[in-house]
Amino acid sequence: MTDALTNPGDGEIELETARSLAAGLQRLIRTAGERITEDNAASPLVSRICGHVGVPFHDLVMVGQEYWSWEHACLQRGIDAYLASRTPDAEWFGIAGTERHYDNLSAMIGAAVMLGTYTLGRPEYGTAAVGPEESIEVVELGLVPTTAPDGSPVVLGVLTRESYEAMCVLNVFARDRATAAAVRDEVDRLRRERDVMRGQVLGFGASEYHENALVSFLPRPHLAASEVVLPDGRLEAIEAHVVGIAEHAEQLLAAGQHLKRGLLLYGPPGTGKTHTVRYLMGRLLGATVIQLTGPAMRFLGQAVALARSLQPAVVIVEDVDLVAEDRDLVDDGANPLLFSLLDAMDGISGDADVVFVLTTNRVEMLERALAERPGRIDLAVEIPRPDMEGRIGLLRLYGRELRLDADLAEVAARTEGVTASFIKELVRRAVLVALREGTTLDAPESLTDAHFGAAVDEMFDPAQSLTRGLLGAARDPEEPDEFDGMFLGVGEDG
Repeated sequence: MTDALTNPGDGEIELETARSLAAGLQRLIRTAGERITEDNAASPLVSRICGHVGVPFHDLVMVGQEYWSWEHACLQRGIDAYLASRTPDAEWFGIAGTERHYDNLSAMIGAAVMLGTYTLGRPEYGTAAVGPEESIEVVELGLVPTTAPDGSPVVLGVLTRESYEAMCVLNVFARDRATAAAVRDEVDRLRRERDVMRGQVLGFGASEYHENALVSFLPRPHLAASEVVLPDGRLEAIEAHVVGIAEHAEQLLAAGQHLKRGLLLYGPPGTGKTHTVRYLMGRLLGATVIQLTGPAMRFLGQAVALARSLQPAVVIVEDVDLVAEDRDLVDDGANPLLFSLLDAMDGISGDADVVFVLTTNRVEMLERALAERPGRIDLAVEIPRPDMEGRIGLLRLYGRELRLDADLAEVAARTEGVTASFIKELVRRAVLVALREGTTLDAPESLTDAHFGAAVDEMFDPAQSLTRGLLGAARDPEEPDEFDGMFLGVGEDG
């Protein structure tokens, strides 16, 4: 190309060409805008939205808010409350077309105008849990005309988006941003006020299809103190630390004391750590309980944020040694999940009524920063293998539906070094022995010394060494150590 400074004529031609191109683009944009405005009537979908809001398509304003898929029921409750107070007779409408759940509402409405890809359709509904055995109907794709707090016309939209992270999206269409934002904020306030997860027992799990968490509602266990067999004073100390602080929350805050607390239960597998945690769940009836196990550990940040918003709350991390192993034992000295756990515990303010309950089978393996730093764990309680008195108590507990015509002290003497899980299985096997003897009976009338003796012999047979290890029983020093170390991460049922 010739330089315009040496060939002024050519430069003037290029400048004129650029001006002509710019003018052409301006005409194209203006024509497109006029065409879109005209097509408000040509597209029933756009006409329904813009006709209610009272502005042409190119003046329509949209604001949005994303929620995790497990918050869908809460969002629906908030929307329902908003509509009930403003437009109780409002009717939802939907969008017809392909790829609906992989797009967004703004793009779909634009495509309805420019390409005719989407059109007016029926709303789509699904269900979402609001309790262990209860669910509600939720809008998965739909729009509804209503009004803003100041009376201005707006349209609410909901879309469940199926992508890398499954989300539920709230959209508000209005004539200006301030109006749309006011509606969004009011719906969100109502959502928080009517949160269906408050006071529930929640389990965080991992989805094989999406990267976000799955949250399920679990039944709250109810155990009597007599059903928790621990050495004298242990359960009382645990209960005072967790439940007692909750019962005196207001007085403690008034006295300048913090509510946040951390409890560590440690001991061999099967000794009753999970059982003790279940007892605490039943004692904290008004608290939101959030359980994290296995792969769901990576959602710790989300779980703690939920606990903070739904306090009083309890965050339970079982087998925490799988997350918080001593950094010296990790190849590069870094453990992202460990850092998430420590940051989450540090991030809760002292006046937050949030309890962290951690369990471990390997307390000696825990990261020192977790086990020793003040403010993270302020009570550590060992849940040991039961002593003689404890084993007798467990035999009575697990045999409470039967008549026990046996010398329980003798049975307990023969089972030294076992766990609560072992005793539970022992009673079950004694029942099976009795059933095999009385094949005509639907249930044994009683358990005798002979029934327990046969069950003990069976469980202490050398061939049952692996079973005993799985149940957390201490290994006999004279037994071969071929299975030693296999049970370090075994969960418990005792």
